[in-house]
Amino acid sequence: MADREVKIIAVLAGDGIGPEVMKEALRVLDAVSKRNDCEFEIREGLIGGAAFDEYQEHFPQATLNLCKESDAILFGSVGGPVSELDKPKWKNCEINALLGIRKAFSFNVNLRPVRVLPELSKLSPLSAEIVKQGVDILFVRELVGGIYFGEKKRFVRDGMRVASDLCEYSEEQIASVSHAAFKAATKRRKKVCSVDKANVLTTSKLWREVVNEVSKDYPEIELEHMLVDNCAMQLVRTPSQFDVILTENLFGDILSDAGAVLPGSLGLLSSASINQDGFGLYEPPGGSAQDIVGKDLANPIAQILSLAMLLRFSFGYQEEANAIELAVTKTLRDGLRTADIAAGGEKTVSTSEMADRVLSYLAF
Repeated sequence: MADREVKIIAVLAGDGIGPEVMKEALRVLDAVSKRNDCEFEIREGLIGGAAFDEYQEHFPQATLNLCKESDAILFGSVGGPVSELDKPKWKNCEINALLGIRKAFSFNVNLRPVRVLPELSKLSPLSAEIVKQGVDILFVRELVGGIYFGEKKRFVRDGMRVASDLCEYSEEQIASVSHAAFKAATKRRKKVCSVDKANVLTTSKLWREVVNEVSKDYPEIELEHMLVDNCAMQLVRTPSQFDVILTENLFGDILSDAGAVLPGSLGLLSSASINQDGFGLYEPPGGSAQDIVGKDLANPIAQILSLAMLLRFSFGYQEEANAIELAVTKTLRDGLRTADIAAGGEKTVSTSEMADRVLSYLAF
């Protein structure tokens, strides 16, 4: 019998509810491992406040080395209680951990799917009339350029405090994320909406030029350009018009978080950050939820769906990823609800009970 292929996954559970929901995702991964021809080697590392306790750093060299030796990264959450953000353990924790790991591996493309399931339509802040038209959007965000990574200055001029943040993009950065968006659209509804502020910003003018150039390689894809303020409005008014939304770092951060509200809970969403070599980090977009730590209340679905994205994009395991996503959908159709997605009066289940039902539906 041939040896099973071994895939190494760096698991960075992090802080808050991260370890709790990661535990459930790893149970799902174990079920996958028993049903296919691949063996997964789990290597756990520390990041965020958990790493600070050990190394006095939020993203230590040991964790960086662990990730370099892995085939993919499954990430939990980082960050501390709001009341303690001025303490050394938590100060700049998310910046040091998240931006640090993105920069270290040049994760230039962020993928965040947003979908409103009919079973949970009552959770959405949108009206029923809007939801029934369908909400199924993939945000494709450039992740290592723009204002977040530009030069930052603070100084005094004419006796007044002044601050500046440089926003800069190269055509290579724009082209890379544009190709990712168009390729994703070929497997969806074949529509890309590129979002910018080209009526004002020079970086957006270049962005639009390069996106138009890249689009010529994908003649089957319908391309639309939209200004970011209009896009924010359209997300609320008629989200059904969008298939793939392509945009730069700052706009993508804001718009994808706005889009994340549409399903009604961050506990239902997953995301992937991928570099040009195909190496990826997969994480729920929600925070560490320090207020419910240790109470078995956290929704594990976002972490489980992030695992599904890892299997699909890093390892090419489409069947296994589809099976996990279907199991999640069936679980929600059964009416199982953690506290974050329960309507008034609905019975709630625990973190582990939600994962138990997902596992019961897994079939390959």
